[in-house]
Parts: sequence; structure tokens; C-alpha cells
Amino acid sequence: MAAPLVLDQQQARQLLAQVDVPRVMRDLFRDLAAGQAVQPAQQLVEFPAGQGDFINYGGVLAEDRVYGVKTSPYIVREQGPLVTAWTLLMSMDSGQPLLLCDAGELTIARTAAATAVAVDALAPDSARRLTIIGGGPVARAHLRYARELRPWQDIRLYAPSLKDLGASERDALASSDPRLSLHDDADAALIDADVILLCTSSARPVIDPASLSKPALITSISTNAVRAHEVPPASLAAMDVYCDYRETTPGSAGEMRLAAEQHGWSPEAIRGDLPELVSGQAARPDYQRHAFFRSIGLGLEDIALANALYHLQRGH
Repeated sequence: MAAPLVLDQQQARQLLAQVDVPRVMRDLFRDLAAGQAVQPAQQLVEFPAGQGDFINYGGVLAEDRVYGVKTSPYIVREQGPLVTAWTLLMSMDSGQPLLLCDAGELTIARTAAATAVAVDALAPDSARRLTIIGGGPVARAHLRYARELRPWQDIRLYAPSLKDLGASERDALASSDPRLSLHDDADAALIDADVILLCTSSARPVIDPASLSKPALITSISTNAVRAHEVPPASLAAMDVYCDYRETTPGSAGEMRLAAEQHGWSPEAIRGDLPELVSGQAARPDYQRHAFFRSIGLGLEDIALANALYHLQRGH
């Protein structure tokens, strides 16, 4: 038996630069819609005595003849929590491991690319103002994948951490796109925004949709904090809600669980998920009110990217 390929974070980053990640995500969600992929619910296992937890994300890609699992621990430490992730890719034919990959870069890329697929499907054709809330690697990946989706006239980025950047770092970030402006005030960054990408690790709301000046597409991602949410749970009832996968997202997304428990919201109100959107089975929002897209991240996303890296590295 041949040993599986092992890719560390730097190797994964170098290979990912050669992959059309949004295309891989679109193909994955088309496979889900066609019944050629399987996405079970994620599995959360807590460590004893409050020492943390780990989440397993599994999935099957039948046409590619692979399955796999991403495992991501949240380890409580005195100096702050440690979060890592590794993805194991397996052959459906031989039952043998093909690849073990540090999933840190995969997670960043697939999170942003899934949002980009949603923005492409949901944003108004007339959208011209893009706002990104967050300044870390995930936010910057969102910028990279979203900046060509519409003819944006301006792109704004706000994060509390921006004030801690040195002049050279701010200049490098600002120069990544001539339309990009950096903001130290969240309200200023949100004025008349058509699309708002929430890319933070916050466990509590970072914006209130009710305070926005006009209907917008708002996207939100997950973090490891328990029941983390970037918008108030009560706000879901006043928005057209979409998600990455309706079979798994409502049971894990913090604001959806809280909205169902405390505010009478039902997952049946979800208007569409990414498999339905990319296959034309879900209607686009009419923007009489806000549209909200929530992703929790799917094991299949990591597995699809790991499979792409495996074939690319094997080709090399």
C-alpha cells in the first residue's frame, strides 16, 4: 500500500493558488443537487472537564470516487484557545487513504468561495457597493473571490483590527484593489451598501440589519464559539433567508437555533440553499427586504478541495 500524500499548510497554500476554488464549489453543489454527493450533519464531540471540543465534517463525492473527513479541534489553553484542522481524503474503490492535508488554508479558501457562489447567485445585478466586515485572512479571501462578481464602484472594508496595522500593511491592503477603501468606522462602511460580507470570528452580532439604509444581501460565516452569530437572531424573521445546505445548517448556525427557540422562526422559512441555487431550483430574492445567506461550512467543501489538490500534486 502506498503511503498517502501529506501536505502541510505552506504546500496547501501553494497548490490552492493554482485552483479555481469557486468553480470547485459550484461543481460540488451541483453534485449535491443531483444526488451524486452525500453531506451528513457535522459531529461535535466535547472534551472532558471543559478542555474544548472537536468537530468532524464528513462527506462523499461519488463521481470522484472519494470520501473523507475533516477534523477540527478547539483546544482550551491558558494562553488562549488553539484551533487546528486536518482533512483526510480516502478512496471509495480501494478503501485506502490518499491524502492528509493541513486544512487551515482549505478552510479559508472554501469559506470565502462558498460565499462567492452565494453572492453570484443572490446579489442584485445592479449591486455596486460591497462592504466587508472583518480584516483577517478569511475577510481578505472574501475580497479576493468577490471583487469580480459584480462591477463594484466601491469596496469598503471595516475591522477594529485595522487601527493596529502599520502604515505599510494598510497600504498593501488598500493597494490590493483600486476600488478598496479602509474604514475605522463601521457605520460609514455600511452606508448604502448593496452587499455586506460578515467575515468575523465574533460570537455576538456585529451589525443590526434593521439599522441599514436599504435592503441588502448580508452573508455570514461560522466560528467555533458556541452558538456564534453575526446578526441578531430576532432579525431572521424580517429577511429572506438562504444557507449553504438546508439539511445541516439550521441545526448548527447559532442565530438560526436561537431564532427557532426564542423568536418563533422556523427552518422551513429558508428560501433556498446552494445546491438549489446553482441548479436553478431556488428563486432569487426580490429585495423588498434584506436577503441573508448563512454558511456553516461543509465537510464536502474541504473534501472537494482536498481532492483537487491531490490530483494537482499527483500530476506534478
